[in-house]
Amino acid sequence: MEAMQHILAETLSQTMPFGKYRGKKLIDLPEPYLVWFHRQGFPNSKLGRQLALMYEIKVNGLEGMLQGRGSQDPGKY
Repeated sequence: MEAMQHILAETLSQTMPFGKYRGKKLIDLPEPYLVWFHRQGFPNSKLGRQLALMYEIKVNGLEGMLQGRGSQDPGKY
């Protein structure tokens, strides 16, 4: 359980390192972008695993459970 909390906390603090959303926290990436990435295939890396986790959170409507845990966008939740 503790390991999963660590992975989630690390993912919530991670920012996108490249592209149009460079510098944006992964939690703040638009769902359509994550869906596109899912279709293309996530990178085989730590970032890819973090993007896959954010994809699952968003498509399953679980962002509300993360309220105040990472978003830079105050109006997000």
